[in-house]
Amino acid sequence: MKEGVIVKSGINKNYQESNVYLIGSGIASLASAVYLEKDAGVPGRNIQILEKAKLFGGALDGAGDAEHGFVVRGGRMHELHYTCYWDLLSNIPSYDDSNISVRDESFDFNSRFVSNAQARLLRDGKKLDVSSFGLDLKQQAELLKLTFASERSLDNKRIDEWFDQDFFKTNFWYLWTSMFAFQKWSSLAEMRRYMKRFIHLIEGLPRLGGVLRTKYNQYHSVVVPLQRYLEARGVQFRAASEVVDIEFDLAADKKTATVLHLKNKSEIVLGEHDYVFITNGSLTESTDNGAWDKPARLKGLADSGSWQLWKKIAAKDSSFGNPGRFCDNIDLQKWFSFTATLNDDTFHDYMENFSGNVDGTGGLVTLTDSNWLMSFVIARQPHFPNQPKDCKIFWGYGLYPDRKGNYVNKTMAECTGREMLEELWYHMKIQDLMKPSMEAGRVNCIPVAMPYVDSLFMPREGGDRPDVLPKGAINFAFLGQFAEAPTDCVFTVEYSVRTAQMAVYGLFETGKEVMPVYDSIHKPEVLVRAVQAINR
Repeated sequence: MKEGVIVKSGINKNYQESNVYLIGSGIASLASAVYLEKDAGVPGRNIQILEKAKLFGGALDGAGDAEHGFVVRGGRMHELHYTCYWDLLSNIPSYDDSNISVRDESFDFNSRFVSNAQARLLRDGKKLDVSSFGLDLKQQAELLKLTFASERSLDNKRIDEWFDQDFFKTNFWYLWTSMFAFQKWSSLAEMRRYMKRFIHLIEGLPRLGGVLRTKYNQYHSVVVPLQRYLEARGVQFRAASEVVDIEFDLAADKKTATVLHLKNKSEIVLGEHDYVFITNGSLTESTDNGAWDKPARLKGLADSGSWQLWKKIAAKDSSFGNPGRFCDNIDLQKWFSFTATLNDDTFHDYMENFSGNVDGTGGLVTLTDSNWLMSFVIARQPHFPNQPKDCKIFWGYGLYPDRKGNYVNKTMAECTGREMLEELWYHMKIQDLMKPSMEAGRVNCIPVAMPYVDSLFMPREGGDRPDVLPKGAINFAFLGQFAEAPTDCVFTVEYSVRTAQMAVYGLFETGKEVMPVYDSIHKPEVLVRAVQAINR
């Protein structure tokens, strides 16, 4: 399906009578609820968001306090050309000021704190020169060749099947893998999409040029404002409401969802004008928090609601996708992240002097000689509305959690929060500087085990992700990172919001079309700058 073109499945003209059930409360469901109420005219009271967890927002999370420690499991980098996302947030009042939209607040914030990372890659505690990507002529040619290959020709291929092993020692790869969380074994087709979609950002990749952020963590900057907006219009948020199965009437020419089964043994029978939007799969399912003195525990499918639900319904029809492709190899998909809470300025002052970046302008710092390939980022402080002035936080993660540390003789997966920070201090050569803060108990760190973060990058082929609107779908749609939105890139908030537009505008008569993907790949001036950057 081309963006801007709506496939009309079962067009609804009785929207005042419709009940719409949204399974999962991530950004895709929240966006869908906005479009249903604002553009399709579905009464807010007729929209229900069903969430397994106690909190809403999916992967856009952020919680905690200075006493017990703050936690963000991850963060989503934004850019100017997220057309669907910024359009959505242009109508949503911000967390702090009801007279300013989230979009305008974010644009103002980024005009004052511009991404210009001056310590993007480190080795032996020293900054590396990233003025060149370090690609030889063959690697440059292979990268450009990949960008213009057909997606179908890359079905089920891994990145390490395309490039030679020396490619994975280049500055380009370290910048790429740490920024986007691609692994050597990740999908080559997804890497190609990223190259095409973000070709206009390649020139600025070494300094994170063009990357935008929200004022606070994304739970407070995006999720809370969306929830307030929707609740004010009557949308119902139902926590601890896990859907465990869906019944369908599957005929040759049409497919209709009929009954939702909940874990509490209740069921929702869908009426003639009712709909269900399904977020199939999840990046943050089965996560577990450790503590300062306790490692996080790696969980799996048994603790996951969304993956088990997708597996059940995928077994009913081949057009519902292939979830096993994305969730059956946790060892290739997992990562461990951590959030540090510091009740003094020592580390942040050191990093400002070391990097030359005021907090909020530097972005990821990647330790290229870390066995874990550890990266960390210092957001603009405060990163939480309830964060005291004398409290600082930062977030980090490792792409290779099964390797032993360079300093701590444990795998990252086995480490407590304290041990993760000790490994970081070792790489930064600041063990002695941080020792007084550590001994005085002014530092906390909470590790998080996340089994499915890289699941969306697993090698795949056409059909593994179901279409947002499978052929013949009358009253249901798939949403989020594991539904198919051609040409756009997974692991972005833009992708999720785009699937919401595709679902609502495809099932309801709104007179609106899905906003097109920013087509920078066909802009000559962008291509010239990208090629020049790759050839440096």
